[in-house]
Amino acid sequence: MANYIYKAVDTDGKTKRGKVTATSEDSARAKLKAEGLQVSSLMEDKEIEIPFLKKSVKAKDLSVFCKQFASVLRAGVPLISALEMMSAQMENKTLRDALTDAQMHVQKGGTLSEALKLNPKVFPPMLYNMVAAGETSGKLEICFDRMATQFEKDGHIQAKIKGAMTYPIVVLCVVIGVVIMMLTMVIPTFSEMFEEMGTELPIATQMLVNLSDFLVAKWYICIVIVVAVIVGIKLFAKTDVGQKFNGSMALKMPIFGNLNVKTAAATFSRTFATLLSSGISLIDAVDQTANIMKNRVVRDKLKECKTQVAKGVPLSKPIKDMDIFPLMLPQMMHIGEETGNIEDMMEKVADFYEDEVDIATDALASMMEPLIIVVMAVVVGVMVVAIYSPILGMYDAVDSY
Repeated sequence: MANYIYKAVDTDGKTKRGKVTATSEDSARAKLKAEGLQVSSLMEDKEIEIPFLKKSVKAKDLSVFCKQFASVLRAGVPLISALEMMSAQMENKTLRDALTDAQMHVQKGGTLSEALKLNPKVFPPMLYNMVAAGETSGKLEICFDRMATQFEKDGHIQAKIKGAMTYPIVVLCVVIGVVIMMLTMVIPTFSEMFEEMGTELPIATQMLVNLSDFLVAKWYICIVIVVAVIVGIKLFAKTDVGQKFNGSMALKMPIFGNLNVKTAAATFSRTFATLLSSGISLIDAVDQTANIMKNRVVRDKLKECKTQVAKGVPLSKPIKDMDIFPLMLPQMMHIGEETGNIEDMMEKVADFYEDEVDIATDALASMMEPLIIVVMAVVVGVMVVAIYSPILGMYDAVDSY
């Protein structure tokens, strides 16, 4: 099977562009002809896609798409033409191809929500469920406006957290690089000098020399160990036990735990409010919100909340019993339940915790900078002391004579 890019004219005389999958060029032409299209040009898409190099679709990309698509629909452009316009101007190839697939599906008589489901790795479930609600209510552009806001907020939170973590990761890599350089280049030089001295080395110095000798002579074993540890951690993270362990640690670990809790609260509140405002039922909104949460512990707890709501229990009670989110969230939810305006309350909670995430990430970045520098100074300082202590001891011995 191969992909073919085509340009054709339909029965109304309108020009259509898209992509079709077929076993051969003749098969592709026959397929397009059966759809009532007169092909004017057809060429094979020979672009090679390597899965792990394929560009991902970020929340920012989806936000831009939803915002522009809502504007195009509001201007009265037909759905198929709107999809064609959006796919033609998208810079992200993955998103562009997904929109082309959606356009072809809609041209065959399918709904937009069904078309978006064809690429679940590009379009999250919340998006095509919202689109389905918009198709039912006849307010499709409003749903895309809300999703644009949703993705924009999600992208902002992700960018803030990523920015806060970039500096510590870079400095940590520098520390590891400095340590490796000292062990493989500096320590061997001093090791030869220590042998010529013939004196007994302090325990710390001897351990450092032994580590250096092992790293220089058996460096391939170190690489195997590092790779094995990384692969083991990734495999463990994919298991149920690993996901629950990592989820629990993420919520309870020092410094980062508070940030992760506030991030989860902001994501839950914003997503839940967006789904409710589009007319999706309470139980379905809880279920879809749970599926979006990345933390396994939070996701499982929200699934339990869905079960409680199905039994007639107000959502604010199981949310409070989760003992994960800050107390303000279930309290505001309870007020919303009492007043019948829960989505507005959740939007206010989302705004509050998104601001809290901004403050927490800025505080984390300010805290991590001096902390990482201290750690780097301690590591390098210990190595320097271990190297020079035998030399200083030798000078002291000479002075005593």
